[in-house]
Amino acid sequence: MIYLTYISLSYLLITSIIFWMNKQDFKYLHPSGNDQFSDKPLVSICIPARNEKRVIERSVQSALTQNYPKVEVIVLDDKSTDATPKVLDRIKKKNQEKLYIIEGKDKPDTWIGKPWACHQLSEKASGELLFFIDADVWLEPNAVNRIVQSMHHQRVDFITVWPLQKLDTFWEKVVIPIVYYGLFTLLPTRYVHRKPQWLPPSLEKKFASSFAAACGQCMVFTRKVYQAIGGHQSVKDEIVEDVALAKQIKQKGFSMRMYHGLGAIHCRMYTSENEIWRGFRKNFLALHNNSIPAFIFMAILNLIVYVVPFFTLLLGIILQNLTLGLLSAIAVGLIIVHRIVLARWYRWELSYAATHPLGVLWFLKLGLRVLTDYFLGISPQWKGRSMEK
Repeated sequence: MIYLTYISLSYLLITSIIFWMNKQDFKYLHPSGNDQFSDKPLVSICIPARNEKRVIERSVQSALTQNYPKVEVIVLDDKSTDATPKVLDRIKKKNQEKLYIIEGKDKPDTWIGKPWACHQLSEKASGELLFFIDADVWLEPNAVNRIVQSMHHQRVDFITVWPLQKLDTFWEKVVIPIVYYGLFTLLPTRYVHRKPQWLPPSLEKKFASSFAAACGQCMVFTRKVYQAIGGHQSVKDEIVEDVALAKQIKQKGFSMRMYHGLGAIHCRMYTSENEIWRGFRKNFLALHNNSIPAFIFMAILNLIVYVVPFFTLLLGIILQNLTLGLLSAIAVGLIIVHRIVLARWYRWELSYAATHPLGVLWFLKLGLRVLTDYFLGISPQWKGRSMEK
């Protein structure tokens, strides 16, 4: 057991460096002020919606009430079978000029649902900036203004924002922060927008996409770059289409940045454990590039790093093994400190920092389900559609 503790502690020390780098580098959007620059671009806020009656009104209304002067809002009803069309019709009656509602066409067999919906939205959008948000996202009135200013001041072609996640139920508070924790301990975000100085020039192009990430809940492209990478059509068969788009941005040499959504953009991804389970089940393997060896390796590594130290700490106390207990205590301490910092950063409840091993075990359970799906040839369902092409 002592060797597993050494592995855990070594990994945590390395990821601690990445975590603290990201704490310094992961910035908020440019503040909303009175900055004036010529030719303010038209922004097309594009919202795909399929069976979103519970959340669509808040999302659309927040888009319509932006204090930025040049906004159009386009919503695609993607063959909804619930009351989503009725909600959209009601909103449309009060917002004839700025709101455009389009009916989604039948999905071709070669496309995944979300890229197809976003592709149709892009064809209807007339803005210089294409601003894609999910239907469960809502914006503060200054969000578009801050995004436009951030793109202008940083001179970037694409930005993605990680919204401030609203967590209400127990499993939301246990599971969702694990996603953000994984991002901030594995990806040095400074290399999302600049080249690693230590990487030899001959390898820059080959490994550029390794430092690409995006959050599909909020992505903003200049039209020129969106078209240059082939838009959503270029990722039509990708379940994790947001990351695939970010990789194309990097591979083709365009500039991008990631931002923290505090004070500008909010989201509530899921409202129950069942929703969380079904939501992550559809793309968990795709997040590991559909590689079974990588998927299993990461499962074992997470078990060793984030769960074993809690057991070895107890074991060290019971056996009065000072070395085992001390090493385990340091590992557990690092995990909890990371989670407390993350919780303060994202305004989450501090007490849930101690539930990290429970969240990891939840994902390990999900991983077993996903492996079963893979070997039995089962395609997960999402909003009444198979996630197969």
